[in-house]
Amino acid sequence: MKKLLFILAVFLGLQINAQHTISGTFSPAKEYKWVIAYQLKPSSQNFVVDTAIKNGVFELKMPENAAAGTYRLVYAIPQEQFYFDVIYNGKEDITLAFDATSGVSFFNSKENILFNTYFKEITDLERQITDYYTSGNTDKKDFIALTKALQNVQDTYEKRSMGTMAHHFITSNKPYIPKDSPTVYSYIEGKKKHYFDALQFQDTLLQASGFLTDKLLNYTFTALPLKTMTDQERQEAMNANVNKINEILAHIGDPYKMHVFYSLWTQAATSAYDITSDYIYHTYLKKLAIATKNKKLIGEIEVHNRLRMGAVAPNIKWEKNKVPFTLQGLQGAENYILVFWSSTCSHCLNELPALHKKLEDFGSESVKVVAVGLENDSINWEKESARLPHFEHAIALGKWESAYAKIYDIQKTPTYFILDKDKRIIAKPETDKDVVVFLENK
Repeated sequence: MKKLLFILAVFLGLQINAQHTISGTFSPAKEYKWVIAYQLKPSSQNFVVDTAIKNGVFELKMPENAAAGTYRLVYAIPQEQFYFDVIYNGKEDITLAFDATSGVSFFNSKENILFNTYFKEITDLERQITDYYTSGNTDKKDFIALTKALQNVQDTYEKRSMGTMAHHFITSNKPYIPKDSPTVYSYIEGKKKHYFDALQFQDTLLQASGFLTDKLLNYTFTALPLKTMTDQERQEAMNANVNKINEILAHIGDPYKMHVFYSLWTQAATSAYDITSDYIYHTYLKKLAIATKNKKLIGEIEVHNRLRMGAVAPNIKWEKNKVPFTLQGLQGAENYILVFWSSTCSHCLNELPALHKKLEDFGSESVKVVAVGLENDSINWEKESARLPHFEHAIALGKWESAYAKIYDIQKTPTYFILDKDKRIIAKPETDKDVVVFLENK
């Protein structure tokens, strides 16, 4: 009897710690070669496992000790763009199909099926409410029917998801449901006023997912006054939303707050909302980065700000025949080109002579070029730069460690910047041909 109980205990133990899989298909099959699973943490992500995709089919064997949580499946580069998330509870195998057009579908995962179907139904009903207003419909019965359906979906899925990880997401996503039939302005104000009512920011499961971050991004950039605004007014409204988020996160730890504000900054910077990205950085993010000792993040953001579109290019100095010159001191051209190169770089020795020849067609009143040589010594540079007499030449000894290489964050040679007449950065072409195309089409 004791032996039987021992065997049963071992069997149950094996079941509890059994290895599970995330498997399925990618379509079109020929476009996908590999998939990587990362476990999401409140302010980071950790590599867990990867596998090849063969003829569109894959199987990720999750480690036996893989913790329950949200996992990010990355299938292409850049990974910030090509991914989807799955809920892994450590108790079930997950089977899915990913299609480049329709997205991801799940087949045997209770967690993910609940999550996906709930959000599809809620999103569809909220879209119908938007259509109600945009179509000019004023029938209150139609609106009330939509809100009743919205409440029914919410109640149904909250009950169905009890005891699952999906329940955390579903209850925290409870939508704003007005009791009457408000005007569009009142409805939008109500949504904004009650936006954070159900969100559980202390929930570490939600923190370790993209859910809360997506909610905050949506609030910051879309919860705006329903009126015509200038770009500056729009960004000032976004800044007010950022302040509200800071209030909401008052009792959340600095590492997660930094993750949130970095996500907000990234979205603002990517969208060229410079007023808002600067506000986020100088008001909140830099302080959080200092508090969490993240000097690398500060450096990356300051490089971005220094070299973003519209920024005045950092000054460069050089001498010609012992006469000092500066980038900011150059005059008389519609555009200026900065090219960082090296006399030992084969690509540079192919591209720069071709560019030098092509720019002769534009004339010095149209374009002037400052070529900055990243060199270990001046011997070869003097010989190669002499072959490019129409360029202004500066040398940066120390190559990758030189001051100009660091100021301009040069990672490869050649690297090009195109400036306007005021020395503001207006383009960052990849090749000499791209430089010419830009100048021809500006």
